[in-house]
Amino acid sequence: MPDLSHGDDAAAVNSLRSAVMRLSRRLKHQRVDESLSPTEMSVLGTLSRCGSATPGELARKEHVQPPSMTRIVALLEAKGLVRLEPHPEDRRQKVVTQTEQAEAMLEESRRKRNAFLANLADGLDEDEWAKLRAAAPVLEKLAHL
Repeated sequence: MPDLSHGDDAAAVNSLRSAVMRLSRRLKHQRVDESLSPTEMSVLGTLSRCGSATPGELARKEHVQPPSMTRIVALLEAKGLVRLEPHPEDRRQKVVTQTEQAEAMLEESRRKRNAFLANLADGLDEDEWAKLRAAAPVLEKLAHL
């Protein structure tokens, strides 16, 4: 466990936090559909990665309250990006499934953001690019802890 009270570990964590936040803000500006909030995009991304889910499951995965997720799902449904289907085992529940329109929009968004990052990476030398490639799985792990 790193010692975050002082020294190199504290400086590294501070630098990582700052860089991730700045890069995240820049990536958010690379949106395909400006009518969707970052939270709506995140919900669609979760559905794409994890498959269909109940609103409660989505709320837990997205770290929002269930009533907030109910509103988000209703907005996405009104935009034709998700559909609600009966739960196969619990008739009181619904299952949220993304539509083909959502998958196409997400694919275009990923393409645009990947191109943006690839353009940034063009400014790295080979050693920096190798370090970034090696760090990608670690950053992915941190994002899902």
